[in-house]
Amino acid sequence: MDGVPEPHTGWTFITNHARVLAAIADDHNARIRDIAAHCRLTERAVQKIIADLEQDGYLSHTREGRTNTYRIDPSKVLRHPAESGLAVASLLSLLARDEADRADASSRPHATA
Repeated sequence: MDGVPEPHTGWTFITNHARVLAAIADDHNARIRDIAAHCRLTERAVQKIIADLEQDGYLSHTREGRTNTYRIDPSKVLRHPAESGLAVASLLSLLARDEADRADASSRPHATA
């Protein structure tokens, strides 16, 4: 089936919720299809994650024609007690910086030995 993300086995450092939130932070008008492709998730999984984030107040959306525009609450504090006091904005700044670094690295010519 075309567009189905390749499966991943094992654990990862970043949760799917964080990946989806970072993708939305990068493009507030992103379609669920594009978020799913970027995060390597199914569209159904992205819909569920967005519903979770909206239910807990991390995200809201407005409908403009056929397009959703998302708004992230950057002051909302992360949920886990180990990150108490850490705001969403801090997490997103780390993820955005990583994304920018990867883009820069892929555009640089590779060194040859």
